Amino acid sequence: MKRTGLVTVLFLLIIYLTSCEKTPPSQVDGEASLDVTVMWDSSSVPEDTVWAPLPNAKVILSSEYGLSSFQTNQNGLARITGIPSAIYQISARGLHPLDSSILFVGTKKSIEVYSGKVVSADIFTQPISASGISINELYVGGPVNNFYFFYDQYIELYNSSDETKYLDGMIVARLSGHDNCGPGCDWGNDGDIDGVTYIFKFPGNPGEHNYPFEPHTFKVLAQTAYDHTQTVSTSIDLSKADWEFYNQLSASDFDNPNVPNLYNIRMDRTVDFYVSLTSDVIIIADGRDTVWSDGIDIETILDGVEYQSNGTRMKTLDPRVDRGWVKSPPKYGGKSMERRQPGTDTNDGTLDWMILDHPTPGYQ
Repeated sequence: MKRTGLVTVLFLLIIYLTSCEKTPPSQVDGEASLDVTVMWDSSSVPEDTVWAPLPNAKVILSSEYGLSSFQTNQNGLARITGIPSAIYQISARGLHPLDSSILFVGTKKSIEVYSGKVVSADIFTQPISASGISINELYVGGPVNNFYFFYDQYIELYNSSDETKYLDGMIVARLSGHDNCGPGCDWGNDGDIDGVTYIFKFPGNPGEHNYPFEPHTFKVLAQTAYDHTQTVSTSIDLSKADWEFYNQLSASDFDNPNVPNLYNIRMDRTVDFYVSLTSDVIIIADGRDTVWSDGIDIETILDGVEYQSNGTRMKTLDPRVDRGWVKSPPKYGGKSMERRQPGTDTNDGTLDWMILDHPTPGYQ
């Protein structure tokens, strides 16, 4: 009995020494710090770059812990403290200090931040148009089915600005590439992107005000504005979409009389506005350039998205339109791709987009 009692005491002593008397950690996670400095090119001549701090820019951190946003001070600095140790993706966006029609965006990837340390990161931004209109959601892979149904595709737009925009004369195009480079490339470096496969146009002309797009609202552009649940129960009802792609040259393309149309302007195409279920490039442009045969001028493009089913294929969309690519869900899975936040366009689709378990036409 005495020996048993001694063994018990020794066992308890070992537990005590290996647990209660452990030296407490000297650092607690959540005490990491990050200094992000956002810069913009203030020179008028590209070859003579003068980087200046960008005040009041929005800085977005993305990590395994989710998204968080901060703002730079007048010196272009966002001092971020009390964050967990992680590998962060950082994006920044801010308006030109002298011209609010120009938006500066920039990214920094894979920044490792550790508890107890202050890590610095400089982001050098590039200008894009601050039109306010962006592609917000893509549902292209089709509903859950085993007989190749994908006719419920749609593109959702969002107006992130505080003013009414107008869709008159704008174009939506699918880019399938050029013989000498991939979809969305600028072959010849002449300021346009080539390889237009399908191109459909909103009625009217750029600058007219017949088709308003209210601030902070969505517009759903349906491939076919029909209640597709009547065909496939796992599909969606697009009978009340805001717009419908309609090819007037097709003898069989369905036309919902209650939904206004985008019309085909490529006369050698007689099918609907189809896009790939897994990998493609889609753009929306203001419509000043509709001569698709020699490419669409980059300066007219409001937004563009390149999506891929995996990251093995080379990115081809010109970085002036978007510097990343979006991970697409498997086809016939009933899932869609959507921006993490409506209108949050940092010009890097890799950071901006995520996969949804189900489509959300007309809402976030």
